Amino acid sequence: MPMNRLSFSPRWLALLVCLLARPAIAEISTTNEALPGVFIHSETRTNLPQQLFVAVVDLKNPRLHLRVSRGGPDPDGDGKWETTLMEPTKIAAWEKFDFVINGDFFIARGVNDGEGTNSMFRAQQWALTEGAAMTDGLTWSTSTNARPCLVVHKNGTVTFSTITQPTGEDWEVIGGNTLLIQAGKIIPHKNAARHPRTVAGLDASHSKLTLLLVDGRKPGVAAGMSYDELAAEMARLGCTEALNLDGGGSSVMAVRVAGEMKILNQPTDGRERAVANVLGISVEKN
Repeated sequence: MPMNRLSFSPRWLALLVCLLARPAIAEISTTNEALPGVFIHSETRTNLPQQLFVAVVDLKNPRLHLRVSRGGPDPDGDGKWETTLMEPTKIAAWEKFDFVINGDFFIARGVNDGEGTNSMFRAQQWALTEGAAMTDGLTWSTSTNARPCLVVHKNGTVTFSTITQPTGEDWEVIGGNTLLIQAGKIIPHKNAARHPRTVAGLDASHSKLTLLLVDGRKPGVAAGMSYDELAAEMARLGCTEALNLDGGGSSVMAVRVAGEMKILNQPTDGRERAVANVLGISVEKN
């Protein structure tokens, strides 16, 4: 499907510079339509230092297409491993996405979790996702225990479902680890630890998908959020359902500007982490 060669106004380019600069001395709130039907909003807070990036996606816009993509090809056929790790912006370039966030929690062969210089996640490592995964109607990951997932159905609707594997009515599936809001009610969590986070949420009509990225682990600049703080934030943003995706060093949000993918946040590894899958958005050409 041909993709739109997007052009951006000087106002949007100025906004991008502002996002990448990440000032931390004042509260800043800006909004712009980065892509047709995708509004990006950023906030810098100082009371409890926070850096937030929000993308609100108009699911009724016929030019927008959500797609789940694995990092790389299945490295061992019918064996244990399902994909290979790849950086989200490289996946986006390959898939011609115009917007991308990281996806599910994952396990990489022979690698323990780490951050910054201790992070050993690299492109081409064999990996598997912890939840179900589907791309273009093809299931490529299932889970033993039911896990909450974002599901794009064949009819184009988007829901959150707790499943072990996709159904015949599903088209794209990406997993998370816990629901934060369900049926308009915040789900309390005992875990109060703050971390970088990536979250997806839906409004009551399921016509808007809100994607929130919270930077963290940066004392004095970005504290990150706990599950309960995330839930409150997503409720403030108008979500009646919300799902936590992988976070920590994996958290990344990027958008295409002048033909290239630009990362808006500041990943904690000091670089973009290679991941097992992503949720991408592509824009049809007029």
